This record gives sequence, structure tokens and C-alpha cells, in this order.
Amino acid sequence: MIATLRVLARPGRARGWLIAGPLRIPCALGPVGVVRDKREGDGGTPAGRFRLLWGYFRPDRPRPAAGGVPLRPLRRDSGWCEDPASRNYNRPVRAPSRDATDRMWREDGLYDLVFVLDQNFKRRAKGRGSAVFFHHARPGLSPTAGCVAISPAAMRRLAPSLSCRTVLVVE
Repeated sequence: MIATLRVLARPGRARGWLIAGPLRIPCALGPVGVVRDKREGDGGTPAGRFRLLWGYFRPDRPRPAAGGVPLRPLRRDSGWCEDPASRNYNRPVRAPSRDATDRMWREDGLYDLVFVLDQNFKRRAKGRGSAVFFHHARPGLSPTAGCVAISPAAMRRLAPSLSCRTVLVVE
């Protein structure tokens, strides 16, 4: 199992490298790169150390291997609250919701396998960032909304070596 995933950002860029043991994998980040003071909607990927809490997968597609990280099936109404004024802020919700919601069931494949990071989750602070995940990247590694994303092929190779003790370190 891999204990640490390190993300080395290119200064001021929406790309970087994810280092996993001997693997060096290109990754996509938020459009403003890594930020030290994360704010909701700032387009930055937060710097810090984040455990992989659990993952979601699309049950209508081939089930991915995820090592020791617990996986939950997504539902068509799965969402994530991004509204700092909501009591559900930075929590899974059912869509449609009155809260600003990131739809988790996507046709573009980004969340076919997605890991929830402990970024503002266990010790939640309103407005300090929500829905920061580790997931599949778009073709060409275009920027995320603030997540860390790698190609689906790289994720298939890496995911079986992850555990709930794995920490993603964004530098």
C-alpha cells in the first residue's frame, strides 16, 4: 500500500506532478494552482495533508479496484453541498437540493472513481472550501475546480495501492 501521495505543483500553474512511490504522474489542479488560504470558489487547490476518507464509484460501469479505501456506489441523485450558508456545507446531499450542489453522477467520467479528501471535512469551517476530491482528469489535463485529478489509466494503476491510511500531500 502507498502511504503518501505527494502533489508537486508548478508555480502559478493548473498542473503538477503526483508522486506515488516510484510513479511520477502528471496531474491537473485548480486554475490558479495551489493556494495556502483556501476559500470557497477561489479556483485553487488547497495546500496541506489530506487523508482519503472514502471513495465513490459509478455502479453502472466496471467496478474499480481501490485497495483498502472503502467505496460507496454513486446514485443518480448523489450530490455535494457547496453552499457555505447551508448546514449541509461540504457534505454529501441528494440532488436536486436547495443548496448549491456539485452533481456527483456525471456523464463525462470524472467521478467514475472519486475519492473524498479530508479537506475541511472533519473540522469543517464555512467558506473554507468544499468538494475537493481526488478523481479522473479531463482529456488534456484541463484545470479542475480545485481538486487533484489524474488520467483514468493512471488512476486504474494507482487505486489498488491506496488505503484509508493514504495521505495526499499538496505542496
